[in-house]
Amino acid sequence: MTNDDVLTISDFSVVYDVDPPVEAVREVSLSVRRGEILGLAGESGCGKTTLAYGVQRLLKAPAVISGGHAIFHDESGEDIDLNALTDDQMRAFRWDRASMVFQGAMNALNPVISVGRQLDDVFTTHRPRMSKAERTHECGHLLDVVGVGRDRLRSYPHELSGGMRQRVMIAMALALKPQLMIMDEPTTALDVLVQREILQQISDLRREFGFSVVFITHDLPLLLEISDRIAIMREGRLVEVDTAENIYRHATHEYTRRLLSSFPSLTGTRGDFVRTGRETAGTATGTATGTDGEATR
Repeated sequence: MTNDDVLTISDFSVVYDVDPPVEAVREVSLSVRRGEILGLAGESGCGKTTLAYGVQRLLKAPAVISGGHAIFHDESGEDIDLNALTDDQMRAFRWDRASMVFQGAMNALNPVISVGRQLDDVFTTHRPRMSKAERTHECGHLLDVVGVGRDRLRSYPHELSGGMRQRVMIAMALALKPQLMIMDEPTTALDVLVQREILQQISDLRREFGFSVVFITHDLPLLLEISDRIAIMREGRLVEVDTAENIYRHATHEYTRRLLSSFPSLTGTRGDFVRTGRETAGTATGTATGTDGEATR
């Protein structure tokens, strides 16, 4: 841990208590620095989302935290052991100090309640002393900040595009001005143009408000573009953590290099290629990920 850390995860493990037990997250140690975008990458099933849910205490049976700690370093100087909080304390912690944008979040809005009311619920739950006028002002301001516009407060989710619904979910995550935002595949279901707009907005909001972001995705090229540091997971373990620049140019783990080489280049001829050192060309054929977690031709 350093004085700049907002979250420290130490030897964190999650097991699915089935027969036989499945170790989904295995002794992961990782820190998130204040104000940074940390990318968390790896193939589907490697434990990325399970780790995020475990830290936020959102796991459902048969998943259980089997070891380790997650310590939140509040800007006030207080260190909070998230594993030790009661359920009520954890509910108060979520959204207030650390928020989460869930995978498929743009489809998580209640279809029969207006966007404004759903934003308003965040404040009535966590800021009960706010007046109705204050809540309405804050809801409108949030929609302005994320580029939806306060004129959409009375709109229902089905009246918004996918990109606008995703922006509403980001507005909800920002509502209480958290110090940390965990985003699980927030742009997967969006077309590339809307995805670009959302990513730019996340970067702009991070610079404006100073919160940290853990951005979870299997799309490593995307993380190379937006992240300060990148952590690579494989089969429940953390295999490499470094700056985005070093991951791109000097990846040390073979699995990281295979991930990098699995994305096709937009130029060049077809052929096999495994990325090493400073080489920047891709492969038109790439690699496929087998069911055993190994990258195969």
